[in-house]
Amino acid sequence: MHAPRNIAELVGLTLAGLGAGHAFGVVGSGNFAVTNALKAAGVPFTASRHEGGAATMADAYSRMSGRLGIVSVHQGCGLTNAATGIGEAAKSRTPVLVLAAETAGSAVRSNFAMDQPGFVRSVGAVSERVHSAASAVADTVRAYRTAVNERRTVVLNLPLDVQAEPAPEAAEIGPAATVSAAQAVRPAPAAAEGLADLIAAAERPVFLAGRGAREAGHQLRALAAHAGALVATSAVAKGLFNGEPFSLGISGGFSSPVAAELISEADLIVGFGCTLNMWTMRQGALIGPGAKVAQVDVEDSALGANRPVDLGVLGDSGQTAHAVLDILRGRGPAAAKYRTGRVRERIRAGVRWQDVPVEDLSTQDRIDPRLLTARLDQLLPADRIVSIDSGNFMGYPSQFLDVPDEFGFCFTQAFQSIGLGLATSIGAALARPDRLPVLGTGDGGFLMSIAELETAVRLGLPLVVIVYNDAAYSAEVHHFGNNEGGAPVDLSTVTFPDTDIAAMARGFGADGITVRTLDDLAGVSGWLESSPVRPVVIDAKIASDGGSWWLAEAFKGH
Repeated sequence: MHAPRNIAELVGLTLAGLGAGHAFGVVGSGNFAVTNALKAAGVPFTASRHEGGAATMADAYSRMSGRLGIVSVHQGCGLTNAATGIGEAAKSRTPVLVLAAETAGSAVRSNFAMDQPGFVRSVGAVSERVHSAASAVADTVRAYRTAVNERRTVVLNLPLDVQAEPAPEAAEIGPAATVSAAQAVRPAPAAAEGLADLIAAAERPVFLAGRGAREAGHQLRALAAHAGALVATSAVAKGLFNGEPFSLGISGGFSSPVAAELISEADLIVGFGCTLNMWTMRQGALIGPGAKVAQVDVEDSALGANRPVDLGVLGDSGQTAHAVLDILRGRGPAAAKYRTGRVRERIRAGVRWQDVPVEDLSTQDRIDPRLLTARLDQLLPADRIVSIDSGNFMGYPSQFLDVPDEFGFCFTQAFQSIGLGLATSIGAALARPDRLPVLGTGDGGFLMSIAELETAVRLGLPLVVIVYNDAAYSAEVHHFGNNEGGAPVDLSTVTFPDTDIAAMARGFGADGITVRTLDDLAGVSGWLESSPVRPVVIDAKIASDGGSWWLAEAFKGH
């Protein structure tokens, strides 16, 4: 690439040099130059059909790849269009950097003028700005460092007048911009000793690992084996303990009956990189009477934020597990505790939802979503990356689709917005092109975001889209419609005529299959055998489940 001619090009070149992974966006006049500069410097760019999709793609890409996702948007409306995706990433503490063009300070009458920093902060993101030609590199490095090392979603505002300023000479810019990796936080010795004391005193310990512990699987397995603890994860860390015979899978609303029972019988629960929120602990119902609770996190503000804890440990999950294991080994040999033969057999026989007997709810023209998903779990290759939209359906793919490891499950649910799933699956697919991308979504969320199906087709992604189609916003139907003994409720605002989603998918250039029975899934087998280079959309006409109980839990938090 030639030397940067202006600040827009300098910003793009600086980010590429720092290691930006992939950029997503909708290009307009305000972000045209900086986006092209990123591309010219070697950063791949994917054009989405909506800025909200771009932000969610970058979020998913960052989560699954470990590299920084970039979003590029126009000033004003481009930024506001991206707001929900930015809010999801910010609430999830995903490292994402948004490049937002901004009107010049003097353009007070511009149609695009708005308080972008205030808007950004209102959805939980960090606002930064390139202030001048002289500070452009430092401003960009600061934004990058905050995103990567502090795990924040950062919006770097790029005023149009500053973007257009000539870039300084190389000698004036200074040495190449670099950002040192964040250092893992070691727990204080007293805190590690305190956690070791709690674990040693427990007879039925359970360790819960969240997204903050995804890099600590090895250390947590070793500690749990020595301590005689069972292990489980929050939804976002599904797959972390695959292959572990004493793993309970997901803790919380998606727990199988066996998992929920064993967690609720624990006398000690330790959350590693896990906020122990209402989802993971079922509003606290999974914490048994008299059970002790400890929490390990790299941020002091997270300790005890969602529920009282008996011990909070400020430290990296891996570092803390290693330190506590050293202490326990120094005190004596490993103990079986909760790892009995009886518990192992209970886990083996029934911890997976696929092993839980269910009554078939299928009708003549509607399929039970549990049986549908279990059969797809058998049909689809095991080496997959599963993304989940939000809605009444979401437990089915979360519970019945296995994933190969903790980087095989992408769960963008922190903002509880429907319609993020399709963009999530695209970002995840680009992060892990070696795996088959699979999306579980509802008809409402899919139709809300269907423009991004063209993006998936254009990219040639062999994406499996499972649309759980009941022609309704069914969370609301079940929540407000179950009015036993009360006056009839008008549900016309949340119910719709049946939509031929398979035909719509074909109109976008994808394959479309309508599924009403298990036999209809033969079309999926044929698609898999064709070495596909485009998505397949499964329009699954599902039978009603009467309202998923995990959504009933969710409404308690409203």
